[in-house]
Amino acid sequence: MIHVLIGVGAVFVDRLLGDPKKWTHPVVWIGRLIAFLEKLWNKGSGRKCKGLLLVAVTVLITALTVGSIVWLSYMVHWTIGVLVEIALISLALAQKSLDEAAMLVYNALHAGDLNTAREKLGWIVGRDTEHLEESEIVRGVVETVSENTSDGVTAPLFYGLIFGATGAWVYKAINTLDSMIAYKNERYQDFGYAAAKLDDIANFLPSRLTGFLLLACTKAAMYKPFVNRFAEWKNDAKKHPSPNSGYLEAATAVQLGIRLGGENAYGGKKSFRAYMGQQIFIMEKKHILHSIQQMYLVTIYFLIVIGGIVLALSSTWS
Repeated sequence: MIHVLIGVGAVFVDRLLGDPKKWTHPVVWIGRLIAFLEKLWNKGSGRKCKGLLLVAVTVLITALTVGSIVWLSYMVHWTIGVLVEIALISLALAQKSLDEAAMLVYNALHAGDLNTAREKLGWIVGRDTEHLEESEIVRGVVETVSENTSDGVTAPLFYGLIFGATGAWVYKAINTLDSMIAYKNERYQDFGYAAAKLDDIANFLPSRLTGFLLLACTKAAMYKPFVNRFAEWKNDAKKHPSPNSGYLEAATAVQLGIRLGGENAYGGKKSFRAYMGQQIFIMEKKHILHSIQQMYLVTIYFLIVIGGIVLALSSTWS
């Protein structure tokens, strides 16, 4: 019950206050640890084993650090412990920061400033943005908000509801490892293997639960029976190269009546990703606002549903 109440408080605090300055955010500290160990170990032979060691050390240090902070807080007084866990879990969530990043692009588009919109989009996506037209800029934002609704919000909340602040930050460590070293290139192909697989495992349930709730609990742009939308979602989600991200992007595409996926360029090299959703509506800047609204709504529903399940299971166990 305490974890559920803490989760409610953390969602509220994150939505109200957002993240602190980048240099003070715990993700930055985790990133520095990963960068230091990667430079030290990512060389020579046995890189898969060395990458696994990096994952184990990063997760262990994160768990011990956060767990110690929480334990000491509760030793002082239970109210201090609760407040510290609320603060820590809120730092693991990214509702407001996602909103702010997306709105920077939206506001530039609203002002008719495509160059600024391209620049701001480049801050949150890996693809080339220099020559994108408005519809493709919008697609980049919508895809990013959709994917990060799970990675940045509901997944850390999921582990926070079950395991408290320590669980939320172990997940954030795993997700940071994935974003830093899980690339399919010569440098990281072997070294980042363990990080990529662990991230896939950690996101398996949260991504699917979030996608389903997005489909079931947010308003569809056009009426279509739920069974039809569900079938389209399941089919399109499998087209994404990520085993998890497709469940978010496909749900967004189905609900908004838009088509995601298509051609992207990375370092000048073009890459095509399968389409998801049917193009009922042309992509417009208003769809950025809709994706943000979906993110906030699905977070509340996720909190209600998963929090309720946690409470029910804990009561049964008791």
